[in-house]
This record gives sequence, structure tokens and C-alpha cells, in this order.
Amino acid sequence: METTKSTSTKSKSTITAEFTIAYTQFLDAVGKPTQPLPKFATKPDELIRLYKLMVLTRTFDTKAISLQRTGKLGTYASSLGQEAVAVGVGAAMHADDIFAPAYREYGVQLQRGVKMQDILAFWGGDERGSDFANKHDFPMCVPIASQYLHAAGAAKAMQLQGQSRAVVAVGGDGSTSQGDFYEAVNVSGAWNLPIVFVVCNNQWAISVPLRSQTRCQTLAQKAIAGGIPGEQVDGNDLIAVRNAVANAIEKARNNGGPSLIEAITYRLHDHTTADDAGRYRDESEVKEAWQRDPILRLRNYLKDLKAWSDDQEQELLTTSKQQVDAAVADYLQAKPQPTTAILDYLYESVPEAYQDQYQQLSTTKRSA
Repeated sequence: METTKSTSTKSKSTITAEFTIAYTQFLDAVGKPTQPLPKFATKPDELIRLYKLMVLTRTFDTKAISLQRTGKLGTYASSLGQEAVAVGVGAAMHADDIFAPAYREYGVQLQRGVKMQDILAFWGGDERGSDFANKHDFPMCVPIASQYLHAAGAAKAMQLQGQSRAVVAVGGDGSTSQGDFYEAVNVSGAWNLPIVFVVCNNQWAISVPLRSQTRCQTLAQKAIAGGIPGEQVDGNDLIAVRNAVANAIEKARNNGGPSLIEAITYRLHDHTTADDAGRYRDESEVKEAWQRDPILRLRNYLKDLKAWSDDQEQELLTTSKQQVDAAVADYLQAKPQPTTAILDYLYESVPEAYQDQYQQLSTTKRSA
């Protein structure tokens, strides 16, 4: 019996591309510096200002949940544990930049002309909540990842007009599993758009953990496929978030192109008030995440600097509660809109096919 000797040879290959993902942290979980701080963070007054915003955001968040539980607000998406990401992003932005949020970036919005009562109105089903003072920012976007496409379109408009501005779009880890995200990243890289993608990686896409969403080592590396740089930051470190986003914005505003920043944090509350995370998430995981609380971290650092005291903390909690209570009163006292509002905000002029329905709505009394 004849045997055939294999003549195949091992093919040679060369590496055509490589990439690395950097991770940045300035304050560790207990508020101790891990490296020299950027210039803005050497000023205690600026850190105190941002710390106050984080506490106000959490105070507002706690009250909004209470309003929902007592039937005074619709389904609400909590930002508990993610305050450093939102406040850091907002602090890095220029007034003329454009913000394209998802639906829990209150710490950004409160810095950009959106009032707490606007946010409450939005979650209360009142379209007037999207009619806030800053007319060039986008309203909250509930459909997952579609805000990235809106942001890319706005960035292209800026580019065509030769404007030195940037667009910042924020979404969660789950949004990076959507086709909209990949399309926006791809076109932003291809067109060198002035846009910054911030992925708030809070580890859970409703009940789906990060490990079940992707086999990527990082979400930041998803930027590489679009030809743009990606990096990670400690999302519970306000200084790291603000620094990275500010650098990316300056690059974008000066024709340096897009960037993607993955901010690693944790969702300490349910996905929304319509969710019960206890059904799918181990309580020990949440307890461990509380040890990395972004507010406690910055407070510890300020107290180590002797720039913050217990008396100042108590005064801040009191004034924050007063601000939130005033906003809630304004929201609750707002005159209800007519029943026709469900069509008024949907169409510039009501289509003929809906005229009869509109007429019926106009004579329908709204229940309390």
C-alpha cells in the first residue's frame, strides 16, 4: 500500500496592526492619589464645586425615586453610583458643544441649562420636560444607542460649517451591542468627525451582565474597528473622567477627530423603577460596589486636604435638599396639559386621518 507524504508547509504571516488600551485613574477607591493630578484638580475650589454637583445629583435622584414610588412620577432611571461620570463629562464640555445623552446623565444636564423640574416633567410624561433652556443639546434618548447617530449627524453639520465645536454622546455598556453604535463609530472615523463617545460601563444592560454581552476585553477597543482611539478610565474617579473627556474634546474641537472613552463604574440601583435587580444580581456584588462609591471617594480626598469638613457636608445636604424640594414643588404645581398634547407634540399639523380623534380628545376632560 502506497503512502502519500504531506508537502504542506506552514505559511508565514506578518502583523499588520496592533493596539493597546490605556487605563487611567487618579484617585483610588478610598480617595488616595495614585499619580500626580492634572492642573484643574490641584485647585480645591474646583473640586468642591464638582463635589457639590455630585451630591445634588444624588439628592435629586433619591427624591425622584420616592416620587415614583408614591405615584407622582412615571418610570424613572436612577443614576445612583454614576455621578462621577456625568458630572465629569459636563464639567469638561464647552458651552457651545452639543450633548447627546441617553437617559440618566442628569449630572451633565444640570450643568447645561436643564432644570430638575424639566427632568421630572420628562419622566412624568410631559413633553415640556424636553423644552429646556439649552436649545442646541439633544433631549434624553430612550431608544438604545440611537443618540450616537444623532450625535454623528450634528458633528458632520459642524464640520461642514467649519465650526470649532464638539459633540459628546453618552451611552451605557449595553448600547455598544447595538448596530447604531457601530455605524456611528464607523462614520465618525471615516469622516474624522468632531465627536467624543463616552461609554458609561455600569456592568449591566438591564439584566444582562457585561460578560454575556461581549467577549472583548474592553469596550474601549470597539473604537479600533472604526479607526479611532479608545481608552478606559475609572468612572468612579471624577478627576479621571473630567481629564480624559476634556482632552478628547479639545482634540475634536481642533480637527483632531473622534475619540471613545469607556468609563468603568457600577449601577447601584435597579435599571429603572420598573425593574427589580434583585432577581438577577447578587447582593454581595452590589455591596462590594458600594466600596467604590464615587462621592465618598472625592469626599475622602477633600477631607485629607483639609478642604472639607463634616459641618460643610451637613450644610451641603441641607441646601441640596432645599433645591430639590423647590424643583419638586414647581413640578407638582405645573398646570397639566390638555389631552390633545399626545398629538400636538407628534405632528406639526394633525393629519386628516386623525382629525376626528383629535376632536374627541379636545373635548375629553383629563383625569387628575
